[in-house]
Amino acid sequence: MPNRKHREKPPGPTANGTVVRIPGQHWDELEKKDLELLCAVALGQAASPKRMTLPFLHQSLVVDAGNRTVTCPDESLFERAGPALVELLALVYLLSVKAAGLGNEMIGTAQLKNAQFFQGPHLLDTTALIRRYGVDADGFSAAARRIGGRPLNMADAAFELRPFPRIPLYYLLWTGDEEFDPRVSILFDRSIESHFAADAIWGTVNMVSRLLL
Repeated sequence: MPNRKHREKPPGPTANGTVVRIPGQHWDELEKKDLELLCAVALGQAASPKRMTLPFLHQSLVVDAGNRTVTCPDESLFERAGPALVELLALVYLLSVKAAGLGNEMIGTAQLKNAQFFQGPHLLDTTALIRRYGVDADGFSAAARRIGGRPLNMADAAFELRPFPRIPLYYLLWTGDEEFDPRVSILFDRSIESHFAADAIWGTVNMVSRLLL
């Protein structure tokens, strides 16, 4: 029987049907890391030599490098986010996170070094958020608070969300009226590219936006 630990996992669908593949190499690399040192950088907590907890929005993920699993106590949140996508992004975070503080500067995709990535099929699509919350700032606020959002004194409703400890996302909603169309902006801390490549940023935004819906 093939050794499960050295096979690449089969693809798993996300909540919107996109297929996400978890490279076995990611788990290979994670197993080689010193978990105590990794937790200090990633802002997680070691539970055993091969197991750690990692803050995830208002919950924590359990990352077990020995069994190659990522689980969440809130199974409903996990399913809505897409287990395969959460696993992939958690692994990417743990393999790429740096011991860098926040830049304390909010930026949009246009200010990212890889701004050209966020065009065409990778444009941050806020259509569904606008359709759902364009005239419902209270509903947007309730949804953000349910997943650990911290309110900001900006726009008509705005929240900081932390999918991972060093990755804050900022969601700003301007509600519509007779004169102006509703608008949603998604911003990042300047430090995000220290930890995530463009595709990981895009995937993280898609995951959080889906949870807000």
